[in-house]
Amino acid sequence: MRIASTVAAGLGLTGLLAGAVPALAAPAPHSPTSHHAPSSPDASYRHQRLNWGPCSAAQDELHTAGAQCAQVSVPLDYAKPSGRTIQIAVSRVKAKNQRERRGVLFSNPGGPGGTGLANTVALRPTLKEVADRYDLIGFDPRFLGESSPITCAPAPPPVPPGPTTSPRQDFDDSVRTSQDTARRCVDHGNNADLLPHASSRNVARDMDAIRAVLGERKLSYYGISYGADLGAVYTQMFSRRADRIVIDSSTDPAASQYELFQRAGVPLEESLDEWATWAARHDGTYRLGTTRAVVRASVQRLLDHAERRPVAVRDDRLNAPLMRLLFRQLIQHQEHDAALASVVRDLVDADAGRLTEPGPELAGLLELLHSPDLADSMVGGALFMCGDGGWPAGGWPKEPATYWKNMQHSRATQPVFGPFANGMIAPCAFWGIEPREAGTAIDNDVPVLMLQARRDNNVPYEGALALHRKLTGSRLVTADIRSHGVYGRGSEGLRPVPCADRAVNDYLRGGALPAKDQSCAQTVKAGQTGKEQ
Repeated sequence: MRIASTVAAGLGLTGLLAGAVPALAAPAPHSPTSHHAPSSPDASYRHQRLNWGPCSAAQDELHTAGAQCAQVSVPLDYAKPSGRTIQIAVSRVKAKNQRERRGVLFSNPGGPGGTGLANTVALRPTLKEVADRYDLIGFDPRFLGESSPITCAPAPPPVPPGPTTSPRQDFDDSVRTSQDTARRCVDHGNNADLLPHASSRNVARDMDAIRAVLGERKLSYYGISYGADLGAVYTQMFSRRADRIVIDSSTDPAASQYELFQRAGVPLEESLDEWATWAARHDGTYRLGTTRAVVRASVQRLLDHAERRPVAVRDDRLNAPLMRLLFRQLIQHQEHDAALASVVRDLVDADAGRLTEPGPELAGLLELLHSPDLADSMVGGALFMCGDGGWPAGGWPKEPATYWKNMQHSRATQPVFGPFANGMIAPCAFWGIEPREAGTAIDNDVPVLMLQARRDNNVPYEGALALHRKLTGSRLVTADIRSHGVYGRGSEGLRPVPCADRAVNDYLRGGALPAKDQSCAQTVKAGQTGKEQ
């Protein structure tokens, strides 16, 4: 079901029960740029010949689209272009409209840690005829998917929560899990030689290398969440190579990753208020309370109980950190309000010993918790969060006591999501490998089209405004919705924002940014048409 697949992506990047980082939260560029490595590879890489052929059997969407795939050789270390190489998996669907062909369109799906070989092709339903004017280029970022993947030592079987627990025990378990993840990744095989080169700056270099190998003077790009920040990094490093750049749901370029995580606490609580108001109007269905305050009290009481006694559902025990993680994923989009209400209702019943069988929403989430894909995607996220900018990696405090103190302090004003936003400790705190470069300082006038939801509780709106001020040539399209991601929502089974979709397509088609910043009101349901501001 759609809701389960949406949450799967988030669960993968946040880990299972602990050692988590925010799903889709990007490592923001934040410190003065280092010039240890040149921007692009030398001519020997730019002039390589690609062997285009069928994509791997697992890439069904690319096969259907008639795509071809190839491997592009790039330096492991751009400061040593004649040294070791790695392979970047690339896909291409050639432009159907050759007479009006613009060039190449790249994309990144976010994460960090998301593979993107089929991502640009997946944008076609929203791009419509604009897709025919570009060669659609997908790629798996270095060390992910089919691009010289890094693997970590297998994780031990997860230890289920016991019949009783406490907030301190749950936190200590999360610290041990993060320490174990760092050890399994850093100490495995020759990873210690590879991990220093897992960075957004190197992914941007790889993108430019692909552009050069394809013989293109510039590239166009769409990126969401982490992919949006990656797009901003590219415009800073390769300003003359940036053609039509669209970034959707971006972050404050001055904030560390941990600060970004913390800042999500307030908008998450505000979104919970919005959801609780909705649930109160539907009390006849979900029986969680007839007022916002009563609904919130139901959620709080459930979490308070789970902090002492994990809730049994089938063969699983759900503790409070896991519940907060599930709630945080479901509350991202207002279209998932009913799913969140159903999950809360089931958990309340389970807590009281009344649940005989979970509903489809909770059952789907429990099934995902046992999926081996979750651990793989969590590793991909850790590679880039821990390899990007600054020290300690990404601004993650190294002392567990800092997280515990911030978590406990947050409970007074953020009782539901404060412990999640402040207390989840990333493997980066124990990574032990210093990034080779500082982050990217953003400050230029490259034309960029920015999209942001005003009530995004994943990457708050104020962060996008901060980036907008740094990208002085940008225009910002604001959608007045609760969502993480604005463009192409209709193809994801969510209510579209037609004027935002139109702004992107007009820009990619004609090259002109909107004359000024604009706001879009969402007025239609998926599959319908309507007017908007």
